[in-house]
Amino acid sequence: MLQRRRFIAASAVLAAGGVRAQPGEFWARLREGGNVVLMRHATTEPGVGDPPDFRLGECTTQRNLSAEGREQARRVGEAFRREAIRLDEVRSSAWCRCVDTAQLAFGRHTVWPSINSFFGTAQARETQTRAVFATVRALRAPTNWMLVTHQVNITALTGEYLAMGEMFVTRPEGERLSVLARQTF
Repeated sequence: MLQRRRFIAASAVLAAGGVRAQPGEFWARLREGGNVVLMRHATTEPGVGDPPDFRLGECTTQRNLSAEGREQARRVGEAFRREAIRLDEVRSSAWCRCVDTAQLAFGRHTVWPSINSFFGTAQARETQTRAVFATVRALRAPTNWMLVTHQVNITALTGEYLAMGEMFVTRPEGERLSVLARQTF
């Protein structure tokens, strides 16, 4: 429990000191292309991680989107359509809360195991993070990719923390994805 409290406290510090974008910068960056948009799944029912009997492919065993989260995902999709933002790929973690977020927002997704949660399984962190980075480092304008995933994955890729339903516009820089702008819905 103490470790969990420290994680929450550290996350709050990261969130407070994270990237601050000017209004409209999020959409302007996306119009440039060559971006990887990292989205943490929309708001879920209360809890941390998944129940002990959790199984992929069985949504009833997982922590899922709340009614608020489903509406949040729809607002994301409406905003992307309103702003006429091109997404060449929409990839999702296999967790139901990510799949549902992607489907409600964008009406499509491809499950990509490299962005599955590695919460509680540190050994997968390095392998999955390297796999994502190796794939996205070649993206160039006008291509934009949307990755709907989990906080632990996004922090591993960027060093930053974000809230449920929040997004980062990123580009590969060195061995990280550099956060250029952020948006909350």
